[in-house]
Amino acid sequence: MGAEIRFTGEGIPITEAARIMKKDQQFIRQAMIKGILPIGLVFRKEDSKQYDYYISPKLFYEYTGYVYNEA
Repeated sequence: MGAEIRFTGEGIPITEAARIMKKDQQFIRQAMIKGILPIGLVFRKEDSKQYDYYISPKLFYEYTGYVYNEA
């Protein structure tokens, strides 16, 4: 039986997700905004043009098979 994977809930930086997936950061951002990359949440505050991103280590693992361990 394999080791149990534990997730802390701490988000994965977009820079790391892009590096791991071999995509650019803008691809990750736009795909998350459009809902075609189900690895976390995107939030835009009222009266703001900027978005906040949260990439879930668990969802990232489920989508990519990659276990992210913060260095």
